[in-house]
Amino acid sequence: SMGDSFNLGWKLAAVIQGRSNPDLLRSYSGERAAVAHQLIAFDQEWTKILAEQSREVGNTPKFQKYFVEHGRYTAGLSVRYSQSSLTGAATWQNLATGFDIGMRFHSAPVVRLADAKPMQLGHSIRADGRWRLFLFADGNHPSSDDSRLKHLCDFLEADPSSPVMAHTAAGEDHDAVIDVRGVLQCGFRDINLGDLPAILRPPKGRFGLIDQEKAFCPDFKNAADIFDMRGIDRKEGCMVIVRPDQYVAHVLPLDETAELSAFFRGFLLDRRSAG
Repeated sequence: SMGDSFNLGWKLAAVIQGRSNPDLLRSYSGERAAVAHQLIAFDQEWTKILAEQSREVGNTPKFQKYFVEHGRYTAGLSVRYSQSSLTGAATWQNLATGFDIGMRFHSAPVVRLADAKPMQLGHSIRADGRWRLFLFADGNHPSSDDSRLKHLCDFLEADPSSPVMAHTAAGEDHDAVIDVRGVLQCGFRDINLGDLPAILRPPKGRFGLIDQEKAFCPDFKNAADIFDMRGIDRKEGCMVIVRPDQYVAHVLPLDETAELSAFFRGFLLDRRSAG
C-alpha cells in the first residue's frame, strides 16, 4: 500500500543519507504490523457484511452504517501510531487538541505572511523526507521580548543543543533536515517580515537567498482561525512535530527545549562534524 511504502521510504532515505542509524528501519514492522492486523480485521468484517447483503436484497442499513463509520479508515486517515521513539507521549496533547499525536497531520486554512496568500498549511510542505517543526505562537507579540516563540527560535538558531544545529551538516541549508515554520496569532498586517526571528527567514542555497515563506497567519477574512479550528492553546502556544510521512510525531510546549532535543536525538545522528 501507499502507506507502507511511504513509511519505509522516508526511513530508508534517512539511513542512506547518513542521517539515521540502520536501527531506524526496525520501526517499520513495529508500526505497520499493527496496521496490517487492523486491515485484516476490517476485510473480514466487510466480507461478512457483503455476504449478508447479497442474501438480503434491499436491506442496506448495516452496509451503509459500516461504510460510513469506516470512511476515514478506507481513505487511509484513521491510522494511529503508538508511542515510540518516533511518536511521543500525549503528555501535552491538550495544547493542540486538533493535532492528534500519532495520526495524520490535519491541515487548516492560513494566510502566508510574505504575500498574504490564502492557502492550506499542509500544502506549504512537500513529501521530501524532511521533518517539520510547526511553532504556534503564544499570546505575546512575536517580536516582543516576552514572546516564547521568539525565545524558542533563538534557541533553535544558535544554541549548541538545538536539534537544528545538531542534525544539520556543515554546508547544508538550515532546513535540510528539520524545517521550522511559524504560525502567528496576529493578522498579516500586524507584523513585518523583518521582525520575524532569523530561523523563520533563513538564507538558502548557493547565493544565500532569504526564504520568506515560513511564516503564516490565521485567515481572518474567511473566518478560518487555525488556532480555534485545531484547538491550539492561545496563551501558551505549542510546537507540533510532523514526521516526513506527515503524521504528527509530538506536541510540546514552546519552552520544552530539552524534550525537543531529546526527541530528535532518539533517531537522528549528530551531523555537526559531517560535510
